[in-house]
Formats: sequence, C-alpha cells, structure tokens
Amino acid sequence: MPNPDGTVDLLGLRAHIDTVDRELLALLNRRAALALAVGELKLREGSVAFRPEREAQVIAGLKAVNDGPLRADSVAPIWREIMSACRALEAPSRIAYLGPAGTFSEEAALGFFGSGIASVPCVSVDEVFRSVAAGAADFGVVPVENSTEGVVARSLDLLLTTPLFVIGETSLAVRQNLLRGEPSMENITAVCAHPQALAQCHDWLSHHLPAIERRPVSSNAEGARLASLETGLAAIASERAASRFGLHVVAPAIQDDPHNRTRFAIIAHPQRQPQPQASGHDCISLVVSVVNQPGAVHDMLVPLKVHGVSMTRFESRPARSGQWEYYFYVDLQGHPDDPRVAAALKELRATCAFFKILGVYPIDSH
Repeated sequence: MPNPDGTVDLLGLRAHIDTVDRELLALLNRRAALALAVGELKLREGSVAFRPEREAQVIAGLKAVNDGPLRADSVAPIWREIMSACRALEAPSRIAYLGPAGTFSEEAALGFFGSGIASVPCVSVDEVFRSVAAGAADFGVVPVENSTEGVVARSLDLLLTTPLFVIGETSLAVRQNLLRGEPSMENITAVCAHPQALAQCHDWLSHHLPAIERRPVSSNAEGARLASLETGLAAIASERAASRFGLHVVAPAIQDDPHNRTRFAIIAHPQRQPQPQASGHDCISLVVSVVNQPGAVHDMLVPLKVHGVSMTRFESRPARSGQWEYYFYVDLQGHPDDPRVAAALKELRATCAFFKILGVYPIDSH
C-alpha cells in the first residue's frame, strides 16, 4: 500500500510482487489444466502432442500484443518454458542431442523445447539421427550451420541419406571460453575442443597459445570433461560446461567472430511427426541436383522468380559420384500450402534430376 505521502517503499513493492506472483501461479495452473484437456483430446484423436507451428504462432501473437516494459525478446523463452512444463504433465518429449551435458547442442535443445524434456545425450551427430530413426528419441537437435565456419557437413549428409526431416530450427549465440581446472593460463599442454570450436577460435589461439597442441574431441563438453581430469589440459566450451565440470573460465569470449552463431535443426521421423502446418512465417529446406549441362542451374531457379518465391540459402556440396556433380541445398520462404509456393515447387521438381524436401518449419523467432 502507498505511504501517507503517496510514495511506495521497498517492502510495499515486494508485497505487490508477491501478490502478482500468486496471481501468475493461479493463471499458470489454469493454463496447465487446459493443456491437459487438450492433451486428452489429442490422445483420443490420435494426433501428436507437439506442434511447432502452434507454439510459433502463440509466441508471435504474444510478442505482437506486448506493450512492455517486458522486452519482446524475453517473451519467447518465458513461454517456451511454460509450454514445456504443460507438455511434460502428460509425458516429457525425449530429445536427442550431441552430448554430454554442457554442450551448445544441449543449450539449443533446452532453448527450443524448454526444460521439461527427457534428455538423450549422444556421442555423435550420427547417433542423434540413429536415436530418432529408431524411436529412442522423439526429436533430435543437430547443428547445421555456423556463421564463422559455414555448414556442418555431416548433418547435411545425414539429412540427405536418412528419412528424417526438419520440423523446426533455432539459432544460438556461441560464446566460446577457455576453461581449465587451474585459474590461470600457465603450463597448458593442450587445448581440447570440437574441431568447429577450434576453428572458430583459430586466431585467438594462434596469438595467445601459439605453441600449444590443439586436440580435436567429439564435443566441447567432452573436452571440458577431459580438462577436469588432467591439470595440463584446457578446453574451449560454454559457461554451462564450466559449471558442469567445475572449471575456471580463464579467458572469456575467445571466438574470433564476436557475433558467432550456430543454427540448429530440429529433426523428427515423418511416420511419427507430421509436417508442420503453415504458421505464417515458414521455411522450406530442399536438396536438389541437376543434369551437368549449360544453363541447368539457371533453369532450376527460374520457377522461383516466376512465382515470386524468395530463396534465403543456396549451398553446394559434392555428390561424391566422382563425376564432378553437386547437390544444392536450398532454403525457400513460404509453405507448400501456399499455391504460389506449390506451383514453384512442382516446376522446380520437373527441372531437377534429384529433388528432396528436407523439411518445412516455422522460421526461428529469435
């Protein structure tokens, strides 16, 4: 309550916050009860519990009506946690990612699905795909592109050769730190990290630790685990990994690009998870190839121009046929339910020697 002079003291403000917190808790429980009712209805209908396009629409709608002082970019993580907690009331989704605990892949999984999940840490990207394909995990989270080092080739190869497809995406600001059991950089014998992390920190390492061995390992978190066991080892990893393995951050933010980001794909099996419906802000990922003849690539792109479909990514990779042939990885804006997009895809398919849709999904809201 206000003081007689109209001011509000700290105790009064805290009392107001306590009241609002109780109101929020009551509303969250009302939401959870509604979510349970929706879950029961979906179970009777045989439909899936997780719909990425629905969650994207909820978050976009809340951002649109938010009038502060809560920042718009704070809305998504708050509501992802709320929706995650509600989904977990039925059964938490099993999420496979490159482990162990403390990797950026784990951070991406928690950022996309919230903390109400059953974690399935894997020793490699291949194992993530295997876990989802075999049904040991409902979804997988795999890195597909880094703003410094480009595409993650193994993830693209597996999307090409397995039946799994992309149902979502998320991107993560990657802050690389030099971690060690000792609180100094003296007497380091080797730096352990995933090859991508070593590449992302190449200039820093060359300047500050030029004569030190760079030792590639399966993940940054594995490097942190090894550094926790051997005094001379240092690791490149996240602050989450430092906390997980009891290491000191002896040099923060050592990535060469201060705006370093990694894009992750959320993968699922088409027999267990349907293609997301249109959310209004969608992406289609394709892989195609054309006959090696003059003008073939130009002809492939003509349907996109004719039907006004925007291309946001175009990446080539060798087809490994020994014939100097290439696969082209393409991202398009839109959804196949849009007649313009459907017409462009139909004509594009007709011009290609190989055509595969890798996924249709809401564009990352971060």
